[in-house]
Amino acid sequence: MNKIGLFILVIGLGAGFSSCKKKGCTDATATNFNSKAKKDDGSCLYKPMITIIGAADTTISVGSTYADLGATAVNKDGSSVNVVTTGQVVTTSTGVNYVNYSATNPNGTSTAKRTVNVVIGQDNWTVAWDVTSNCGATSFPLAGAPTISAGATANDLVIDGMFTLVGGTATATVNGATITVPQQTINITAGDINFSGVGTMNAQGNILTITYTYENTTPIIGGSGTCVATYVKQ
Repeated sequence: MNKIGLFILVIGLGAGFSSCKKKGCTDATATNFNSKAKKDDGSCLYKPMITIIGAADTTISVGSTYADLGATAVNKDGSSVNVVTTGQVVTTSTGVNYVNYSATNPNGTSTAKRTVNVVIGQDNWTVAWDVTSNCGATSFPLAGAPTISAGATANDLVIDGMFTLVGGTATATVNGATITVPQQTINITAGDINFSGVGTMNAQGNILTITYTYENTTPIIGGSGTCVATYVKQ
């Protein structure tokens, strides 16, 4: 075979191989993606695309009101698709909740979900409390209804009216459901009350228990020890 004949044969074989390329959907995001297809033939089919409105992971305080922002869905051509929302956010106790979204067209169903974390927040601390304790009426005379307000940061609290009769202001720090009362001193004229404490809030955000360690240097009525105080949301 001469060179011209061989060239024609090679060209023919190449054209034959080219024409035999398998056609199909080459988009891996399509429902009918064909991994063997070498040439896209425009046949790709798509499920709806869901967009969550707002953050997909959000945090709220226990006892607060939750209103879901929802989600939207569209087809590949931009036309809207109805979104079905399921799932319940329980705000009466701490925990992780999910709001589920689904959208369906002839090509299938797409899903998405929002995570809602219900936690103890600073606003759960800054409420009115009634206090009962085994701390006694002299050495560590806790007031029955102190005022707890926010401090300089989201982790700081101020406790006004700490003790009966003498009042006093104490500070505390919070980390989720845990409260820490650092070592501090309140002067009551005749002596000092040195104290610290640590406690936790329940999952419903309405009962707080603190164990105090104290030393009261006041003559006669003073003393030292530990005691437990229970704060109940009014």
